[in-house]
Amino acid sequence: MESKRLHSIIGLWTNACRFFLAIVFIFSGFVKAVDPLGTQYKIQDYLEAFGWTSLVPAFFPFLASVLQAMIEFCLGVYLLFGIRRRTTPLFMLLIMGVMTPLTLWLAIDNPISDCGCFGDAVVLTNWQTFWKNCFLLLAAVSVFKWRNCITPLITKRFDWLVALYTFLYILGMTLYCYRELPVFDFRPYHIGADIRKGMEIPEGAQPTVYETRFILKKDGVEKEFSLENYPDSTWTFVDSKTVVKKQGYEPPIHDFSIIRQEDGEDITEEVLNDEDYTFLLVAHQLNQADDSTIDLINELYDYSVENDYKFYCLTSSTDEDIEDWQERTGAEYPFCLMDNITLKTMIRSNPGLMLLKNGVVINKWSVNSLPDEYMLTDRLEKLPLAQINTKTFSHKVILVFAWFIFPLLFFSMVDAVWEQYHKRKRIKLNENQTK
Repeated sequence: MESKRLHSIIGLWTNACRFFLAIVFIFSGFVKAVDPLGTQYKIQDYLEAFGWTSLVPAFFPFLASVLQAMIEFCLGVYLLFGIRRRTTPLFMLLIMGVMTPLTLWLAIDNPISDCGCFGDAVVLTNWQTFWKNCFLLLAAVSVFKWRNCITPLITKRFDWLVALYTFLYILGMTLYCYRELPVFDFRPYHIGADIRKGMEIPEGAQPTVYETRFILKKDGVEKEFSLENYPDSTWTFVDSKTVVKKQGYEPPIHDFSIIRQEDGEDITEEVLNDEDYTFLLVAHQLNQADDSTIDLINELYDYSVENDYKFYCLTSSTDEDIEDWQERTGAEYPFCLMDNITLKTMIRSNPGLMLLKNGVVINKWSVNSLPDEYMLTDRLEKLPLAQINTKTFSHKVILVFAWFIFPLLFFSMVDAVWEQYHKRKRIKLNENQTK
């Protein structure tokens, strides 16, 4: 009796750990899949922290981003359904066995402020991440040790179908979000976000003091300048960076600063307070930007001029790269300088397009889905693409949930019906044999 009770307790504990691990891995893999470039940037931060940037090929961070999302999501679903019961617990144990000491090092040394395990959806401190991984490691050890206690939710007849569909689903989701934009945008520049409110400091809170430093070159000599002592146009822009002078409360948006390249003037307030529409072409590095749609971008600029809308290209590129882009594309629109990290946070496309009005993000497009002449048939005030779609988030949740859950439920129902049919057939056969 005591042994039976102990076996029941172990079974309950193992399956509780199993569902806990499954939910965490599914969520972690999914948020990485919907923002593969964000995961790529975080992997690049890790490589810089380890000093390995020059040792790995350029394509490695993105490949690692895709593989990480797919592995975590698939392992979570496999564990949830109780399939691949030998390999899934083993891989989870190996992953947590590596990640737990790694996050301990991150917590102690703090080379990176956020590990990025849940992307921008849930931001944890390094110590929070370490303790979270301790619980996950305990759960992974339990599931691996008593993996025979895992109760499958589907028979072996259909487990390959669940495994294959899970793989194809997360691969398709990752590639779609890479080509377009993240299905769910957890960053402070999402559609509908008021950038001005995101920059506000609560009453009584002490703000973090930042300073933008510009690296300029003249006669072969590079020198740093601030906004206060920005030199004349004889200096050539090389790079810019934002440094913390005094740590304090950090609002969601704390580094949104637009500097006109032509004269170094700060036009941030002018852009955010504009009550009319403003197009922002965001290209964090022009020498890496996709130029396959340059004609369409130029047409967008012509459309903005004809309708008296502002149009700026925001970049952190050097003057040489800007001039090269102008020569290659025939760009006539004005260029503005901005922090590189801010630009990559604003939109996961290089280039990408944002539409602002009165400081609010009205719409965003990747380079692969820019509005064309068939969409821009009138002034923006009369077009649906220039209106915030308040139902976008809820519709996306339902659509993403439906495309994943309903097929799996269908497979499970077919499996249950098939199993019940064969069970009745066996019973009937046994009854006929005993007669």
